[in-house]
Formats: sequence, C-alpha cells, structure tokens
Amino acid sequence: MASSVLNFVAVNPKLQQSPKPTPPSHRFTTARRFPSSLRPIKASIFDKSPLSSIPGLTKPAPSSSPQSNLPIRQIPGDYGLPGVGPIQDRLDYFYNQGRNEFFKSRMQKYQSTVYRVNMPPGPFISTNPRVIVLLDGKSFPILFDLSKVEKKDLFTGTYMPSTDLTGGYRILSYLDPSESNHAKLKQLLFNLIKSRREFVIPEFNSAFTELFEVLEYDIATKGKAEFADPNEQAAFNFLSRAFFGVRPIDTALGKDAPTLISKWVLFNLAPILSVGLPKEVEEATLHSVRLPPTLVQKDYTRLYEFFSSAAGTFLDEAEKSGISREEACHNILFAICFNSWGGFKILFPSLMKWIGRAGMEVHTRLAREIRTATAAGGGGITMAAMEKMPLMKSVVYETLRIDPPVSLQYGKAKKDFVLESHDAAYEVKEGEMLFGYQPFATKDPKIFDRPEEFVPDRFVGEGEELLSHVMWSNGPETERASVANKQCAGKDFVVMVARLFVVELFSRYDSFDIEVGTSPLGAKITLTSLKKATF
Repeated sequence: MASSVLNFVAVNPKLQQSPKPTPPSHRFTTARRFPSSLRPIKASIFDKSPLSSIPGLTKPAPSSSPQSNLPIRQIPGDYGLPGVGPIQDRLDYFYNQGRNEFFKSRMQKYQSTVYRVNMPPGPFISTNPRVIVLLDGKSFPILFDLSKVEKKDLFTGTYMPSTDLTGGYRILSYLDPSESNHAKLKQLLFNLIKSRREFVIPEFNSAFTELFEVLEYDIATKGKAEFADPNEQAAFNFLSRAFFGVRPIDTALGKDAPTLISKWVLFNLAPILSVGLPKEVEEATLHSVRLPPTLVQKDYTRLYEFFSSAAGTFLDEAEKSGISREEACHNILFAICFNSWGGFKILFPSLMKWIGRAGMEVHTRLAREIRTATAAGGGGITMAAMEKMPLMKSVVYETLRIDPPVSLQYGKAKKDFVLESHDAAYEVKEGEMLFGYQPFATKDPKIFDRPEEFVPDRFVGEGEELLSHVMWSNGPETERASVANKQCAGKDFVVMVARLFVVELFSRYDSFDIEVGTSPLGAKITLTSLKKATF
C-alpha cells in the first residue's frame, strides 16, 4: 500500500521544555507479541479499485438499481489437484502473492468477481478448503441471508479451532441462529451491554486519558510513541471497568491481560495468519498442524478466573436463563477478549492511520466540530452531543468501510439457489461454501465513488444512504443485531466506542503526526507528534 508523510505541527513546545517528564503512574508495560515492520508514510497515492478491471464495474452506479435478465454463467475457477491445489493456493495467499493480489489476480484472470478457489489453511487442518469467492458489493450480502446460508462453525472459515481453547464449549460466534443456545447466549450479551451502558463514556474517558498521558510522555522523552501496547492495555482496562466495575491492576491479572489474550488469539487464528516467520517454519508449525491448546492452558485459566470473579452478577443471570455458569463465563470471556478487545486492537490503529493520513484540514474540521458540539451540550461528552458531529460519525464509518476489522466472512449454502453479482448470475449448490472478502466488496466502484480513497465526509447528509453497504459487523450497518441473526451483538457498542475514540482524540489535540507500518493483525502506528488543543 502506498503511504504518505504528514507535515503537521511538531511536538508540543511545553513538552519539549520539560527535560525530565514524570512518567505516568499507570505506565502500560506489555511485551510485543507479533513482529512488525515500520515504514514511513511518503505520499497519498491510491491505486485503482481492484474491481475496476472487470468490464461493467468501471463506473459507479447505485447498487439498488434493479438487475434483470442477467445471464446464467458457470462459476469460473477450479480447485486444482486434490492436496496439491490447496497447498499451492495457500502458498500464493501467504507468500507468493499476498492476500490482496491473491484475490485480485484471479478476479482479473476469470473476469469475474465470483469464482472458485481454495482458502487456507487447507491440508492438514481443513478437510475441505473449497470455496466460492464473492468480491463485489451485490453478491456479498448473500452471506447474511439465513434463508440461504448457515453459519454453523464458520466463524474462522474452513476450519474451527479446538474447543479446548474455549473450555470445551462451542462459543456463540460458532453457533447458527437455528441452534437452541444461540438466542440465550446472545441475549446474555445484549443484557450485559444494556445494564452497564451508563459506565461506557466515563470509563472510556478514564482509561484513554491514561493512554494519551503515556503517548505524550514517550514523545517527550523518546521523540516518538508506539501506539500498540498502551492502546491494548487501555482497551482492556476500559472493557473491564465499563462492564464489571473492576480495575484489572487491582486483581491477580494485573497488567498481563494483553499478553495472555494475544497468545490465546494466536492459537485460535494461527492457521490463517502469517506472523513474519520464515515460510518453511510457518508452513510446518502454523498452517499444516494445529498448535497444542495445552501450551496456552495456564494463560487461558488466568483469564477465566478473572472473568469468573468479575462477571459474577451476569453469571447469576445466565444460570436463571438456563445457561450453565461455566458456559456463560467462557462466552463472556470470548466476547470481551476475542471479539471486543481483539476488534479494538485492529480498529483503533486503523482510525489513527486513515485520519492521520487525511491531513491538517480534516483534523481542524474534526476538532472544531467536536469541540463546538461538546461545548453546546455543556462541555461534556454525551451521546446527544456526538449525534451532532456528522463529520466525526462519517470518518468512523469510512474507516470501517475502507479497512473493515473483520475482513473474511463465510456461509454454507442450505439449498440450491441462484447468486447474482452486478453482471451475471451463478448457480450455487446445497453444501457449497461461500466466502466473502470484505475489503474488496466495500470498495465496489459500482456502489462507491473513488472507492480506494478515504473520503472523510462520504457518509454525511445524503451519503448516509450508502451505510447499507458498510458490512463490517456480519451484516449491513443499517440493520440491527438480534438473536435471530448473526450480526455482531456489540455492533452499536463498537461504533459508539470508535466515535468516543475520535472525540477524545480531537478534544485534546489539534493534530498529530504518524508513521505507519504493518503487523499480522492490521496497521502498526508510531506517533511522532501530538499537538495539544489551541482553540
């Protein structure tokens, strides 16, 4: 991806004048979990949308335009020789091409946004890696149509991690809505969010005030600040305080949660990750065999014991609704650590990247809008005040569109049906696996103008009509999560917290400078300056 250097204001002069800043008492100390490479941003250059090379997809048009008489086309592509084809596709996906080029090259080869391919991990973890790929904004939503697809055990794709990693239980994320426990477990999460909603704003402010103090201290003493570690600690502190009223530092867990969670998540996702090790090592240890769950059992037990104590009230509620205390605890742990914390680990650096690259003019507009709205509301951050910040809301949605935190989604056909893209129809057979790569579907030039560009005000005013094509949450942004669908139970919570992050950032600072690198789970952000608010 091309990059850009931001020429903003240098480090706050007051910080420069302090020769020995006092380190924050809540200094976050977590070890680096994944290798990452840093490269400075040099230019804001956007390539053409990968879909623009397909005939009929070069001019944006409303996706709601009715399609009729689409030709029935045989789904192109093939799976290669048994055993050999899946491994070759896996090598292309991780090493020979990389993920984006893997999909783009085949899309160009077949002149189709729908085609057949093998998805990792393949042998010897997945028994059937064969999928039908969906890369455009019209075909992609079939993955949410539960009358046509099922979601059982598909959260991580063509393989499912061992239940030994989740206490022996199939967690809510792996359940189809047709299964009896799905509604009970999802309602438990809805109740958790609802019962603690008044704590979200104040606890976010508290946890992320600590984050910004650490970043300022590091910039003042080192000339730069790594965003990842303090962000991950602040995110867990926030989630624990907001939902359970517990400060992790006051428990046996201390500051260890980010390190423990990262190791556990790696064991769940290793078959579909590249973590920067030599190809031969990754192929032998991550992509061909499962990592033994026993290696992280002690780490997981520490997390479980923390939630068993912190979430006591909600575990009582679970028992009353017919869910065992143990199953409820494993599900709450997964929802907080994997879904929520893991999402913020990816989303907050993404917000920093795209807003940072947007430039000084956008920063100034955001700062003015946010400060004006909060002042009009009495000076505090409230839900009502945030509703009067259209640009702020738009940049959050635009980040979720251009860089969705959940990029891979799956569904298995319940029956034979006809699938439509913009320019053709395809016959799908019962039992076939459908796979959508969201970063291409949400950059569909048939739906979005300038799809590869970060357009801060894309969703302002009439642009809100495009929100149905923002699908990061396993469903359209315009639809509500319910016990009857697979949309993320915390969808609205995540959007709200992302808004809080932007509001807190520009309540404190006029602008900031960043360098952007890459990591296995998203952007790696290094801040080189934070200019404190001057108006």
